[in-house]
Amino acid sequence: MTDALKRGRDVLAEMNPEIEQVLRDRYDGILPGFAESLVEWAYGRHYSREGLDMKTRQLCTVAALTALGGQTGPQLKINIENTLAAGASKREIAEAIWQMAVYGGLPAAINGLNAAKEVFEAR
Repeated sequence: MTDALKRGRDVLAEMNPEIEQVLRDRYDGILPGFAESLVEWAYGRHYSREGLDMKTRQLCTVAALTALGGQTGPQLKINIENTLAAGASKREIAEAIWQMAVYGGLPAAINGLNAAKEVFEAR
């Protein structure tokens, strides 16, 4: 196991311990190693970097996924969950999403708020 994979798994153990298995079950059948690669690269090499605390990093992720638009809905919901797990409040998440109305447009922000509302209500 690489150091980055271990760091990625450590990050996910704090936020979303089931995600690697979910990704493995969903994608490794058509693309073997996908889940492990994603955990190693995204979480082990990016999310584990110094310079930003996890809450800020997750709020940035929610903002970016919101600005990218409706096609990112499933990833946005997962990252809203991760952002809550990282210590952000519902209000902070909603404000990060709303800020993206300036950059991604009102439809993107509304879609983001709808995703947040679904996650919040499911809790």
